[in-house]
Amino acid sequence: MTPVVSGRSHPRGTPLVLDADVVVVGSGASGAVVACELAEAGHRVVVLEEGPFVPGLDHGAMRVSESLRHVWRGAGLTVAYGLGDTPHINMTMGRVVGGSSVITGGVCFRVPDAVLGVWQKERGLHELSERSLEPCYASVERAVHVETVPEHMRSRSTQLFAEGAARRGLEIKPIRRNTEGCNGCGRCNFGCPHVAKLSVDLTYLPRAAAKGARIYADCLADQVLMKGERAVGVAGHLLNGKGGGPGDTFVVHAPLVVLAAGAAFTPLLLRRSGVTGVSGQVGKNVTVHPGFRMIARFDEEVQGWSGSMQAAYTDSLEHDRITLVGLFIPPAIMAATMPGVGPSLLRRAGQVKHLAVFGGIIHDEGGGRVWPGLGREPIVTYRMAREDRALVPRVIREMGEAFFAAGAREVFAPVLGAPGMDADTFRAFPFERVHARDIECSSQHPLGSCRMGKTREHSVVDPYGKVWDTRGLYVADGSIVPTSLGVNPQLAIMTLATRVAWHLRDDVLGAQAH
Repeated sequence: MTPVVSGRSHPRGTPLVLDADVVVVGSGASGAVVACELAEAGHRVVVLEEGPFVPGLDHGAMRVSESLRHVWRGAGLTVAYGLGDTPHINMTMGRVVGGSSVITGGVCFRVPDAVLGVWQKERGLHELSERSLEPCYASVERAVHVETVPEHMRSRSTQLFAEGAARRGLEIKPIRRNTEGCNGCGRCNFGCPHVAKLSVDLTYLPRAAAKGARIYADCLADQVLMKGERAVGVAGHLLNGKGGGPGDTFVVHAPLVVLAAGAAFTPLLLRRSGVTGVSGQVGKNVTVHPGFRMIARFDEEVQGWSGSMQAAYTDSLEHDRITLVGLFIPPAIMAATMPGVGPSLLRRAGQVKHLAVFGGIIHDEGGGRVWPGLGREPIVTYRMAREDRALVPRVIREMGEAFFAAGAREVFAPVLGAPGMDADTFRAFPFERVHARDIECSSQHPLGSCRMGKTREHSVVDPYGKVWDTRGLYVADGSIVPTSLGVNPQLAIMTLATRVAWHLRDDVLGAQAH
């Protein structure tokens, strides 16, 4: 078990003051990687996490509702507010030691070649090639045991979609996930109860702690301490106040600060620290991969929760910037989101055994922005590009038709208040005219709010994550990803974080040692 100090249990009335070589804000997919790599290089590392520490096996004792309260940010109710003809988007983010890696499905994609091509040709980031990233990929994939999901682990829900998609000419491919010994219980999004999903709280953080890294949970970072252009530490509050709110203060003095608080929070920290740069890009350019789910009812008992929650995908539509990815929703949550009230809702909820689910995401252009909120939470707004908005009906229709090709009796489209539809009704339904506010949309992949680039005039950080015109201040999380990826970003984020960490280890801290 990873040794973690809880700020919540710190004696009241006593400020916490620490010294380190490196302080990392955030313990998720990026922060854990940086902490581990630098601790294993012999540096004194402190990791700060706002959320609590939940031991891996404790997830199995939690009901879904408890997981939402204790592990998800905002109990799963965080929203990116749609502007104009854009749906409101439910945002999934972790708030726990291990960050969002604890609540993902464990899906691991490398950055698609086409995206790397855009980064190189349009953004000038020629350093980011498949060849140059290969050692970083290999390090991460080895550390978290990335493996291909075998066909026998596909749920019947996934099998049915795959059958229908194949009949429509879509190639179904196996997904790779960071798992070992997965038994297909389908609880990935609420913390793996069998510690089979190798999130960073089970991999990188224990390694970091074994080399002396100090990991602090329940610590809310308020700002980076700056002395001129140099970062000298991080200040914030321990969550040992009333009701777990901010209480005593803490300060970590360190000549190197790495922000890994995620695309929604890292830009807030920079702004609160007076670091905005000349580009004016802090908090802008947010991409989210707008996501949609399709539920289908079959005559047979599907029991879609039995099997790997995410086992297959198709990129056959990638030229149209659409990726269809397997998923499943826990039965209790799915039943609660079915259309109808009273007896009709109860009747539909009783059909959960017969339901299959699949999802689709759009490789978006990015119209999001992070704003300071009234409290400690940011406000995220998102305006879909016209071309992205036009893809929404296409995603819905592709998923529905695949299920009908597999023999579905009816589908439940992601449209608020829409009834279950048979094939004829579905094909006649005017999805193109549905008001944006009536479309159910979600995102697990906010990226790009402090994007990487070659010049200070057009980006927030340089190609190694250093914040332009500062010294000792780096960003290593999904906020530096230059564009949308079109696929789940966990592996890409961890790979870029590894690249940042190795640069710090070899070229920054290593140079200081000499």
